[in-house]
Amino acid sequence: MPIGAAPNLPPPLDITGLAKRVPGGRVLFQNLDLRLRPGEIVAIMGESGVGKSSLLNLIAGLDMTDVGKIEIDGAELAQLDDDARTALRRDRIGFVFQAFHILPHLTLAQNVALPLVLARTSQAEALGRARSMLDQVGLAGRGEDFPAQVSGGELQRIALARALVHSPALLLADEPTGNLDPQTADSVLALFCERARASGAAALIVTHSERAAAAADRILVLTPAGLAPHDAP
Repeated sequence: MPIGAAPNLPPPLDITGLAKRVPGGRVLFQNLDLRLRPGEIVAIMGESGVGKSSLLNLIAGLDMTDVGKIEIDGAELAQLDDDARTALRRDRIGFVFQAFHILPHLTLAQNVALPLVLARTSQAEALGRARSMLDQVGLAGRGEDFPAQVSGGELQRIALARALVHSPALLLADEPTGNLDPQTADSVLALFCERARASGAAALIVTHSERAAAAADRILVLTPAGLAPHDAP
C-alpha cells in the first residue's frame, strides 16, 4: 500500500504528547508527537542517552508511558492488557536489531518462520511463507542452511525477512547496520527500504549513523524537548 493510500485507515503509528522519565525523575523526553503513514520510512537520531532505545521500547509496548498516547494500527497501547499488547506486538510489529538475534540451532527458514509459528500458523504454511520471503531478500534456496553458514550481511537479510514475514503494519529497527561494513550496510538498507515500501509497512529506524538515516524519507532528532527535523537550527 503506497504512502497516502486509503486515508480512512488508521496510521500504523500515531504518537501524541509522549513523555518519559527515568528513575530519579530526569526527563528523557516530553511533548513528543509522531505519525507514520503506510510505506513511510522515518529515521530517528540523537545523542547517546537521550532515549532512542527507550522510545522503541515504549512503541513496542515493552514499557509504559508516563504521559501521552501511542496507537499502533489504531489500537491504543495503554488500553490493552499484557496479553493484548503481546498479541499486538506479535501480529502487527516487526523488529530488526543490530545484533540480528538469529537462533543458531534453527535453519534460516525456521528462523524466518518464527513469528508465524508463534501466531500458530501451521508449520507447512509458515515454512512456505518463510522460504518465499527468503527469495525476496536474495537468499533463494538457502532455507535449509544454518546461521553459521552465512555472512553478517546475510544474517541481517534473514532478520529483515523474519520481520516482514507476518505482514506487520510497523517495522522497528534499532541500529540495524551497526555491525556491518559500509558497503554491506548500504545494500541491507536499500533492501530494507524497498521491502518495507513494497509491503506497505511503516518503518522507524533508530540510528546514530548519518549514512543509515539518509535512506529514510524523513530524519528527526530526538531531544529532551521531543522530536525536531534533522536540519533544525
